[in-house]
Amino acid sequence: MQVELRVARVEDCPRLLELINELALFEKAPEEVDVTLAEFEDAGFGAKPVWKAFVAEVDGLIAGFALYYVRYSTWKGRRIYLEDLIVTESMRGKGLGKLLFDRVVQEAQELNFNGMTWQVLDWNQPAIDFYKKYGAGIEAGWLNGSLSREQIFTK
Repeated sequence: MQVELRVARVEDCPRLLELINELALFEKAPEEVDVTLAEFEDAGFGAKPVWKAFVAEVDGLIAGFALYYVRYSTWKGRRIYLEDLIVTESMRGKGLGKLLFDRVVQEAQELNFNGMTWQVLDWNQPAIDFYKKYGAGIEAGWLNGSLSREQIFTK
């Protein structure tokens, strides 16, 4: 198995969206993905990019990626927010998640940030176990709030 870890490029976006949709199926929410390819590309590679990603290619095909953005905490300072760590189902358990997660940790070190945060579903025990291997704290008690585009523009 030939693995290449690299920074994502705009031409990777269609494959990244395939993996995002695969994750949405796994998380039992396929109807929740409504980002378009054009918006995804613009958000990562347009005039004002808001995300960066590392991809793991196996034999020339992207089998996983870690997408993050910079978040600022008034309590903690600059931190990486790991939005998604995705490895396609057929490639899980082969070390790609570790390679990707380690690369994001390295990025936080290189940027001299004060930490990393992410979310994990409370029923996703394999992911929870993965993060606990790093000594990560998994917090309880926080509820996620959100407004949709429609809610923002009708206020």
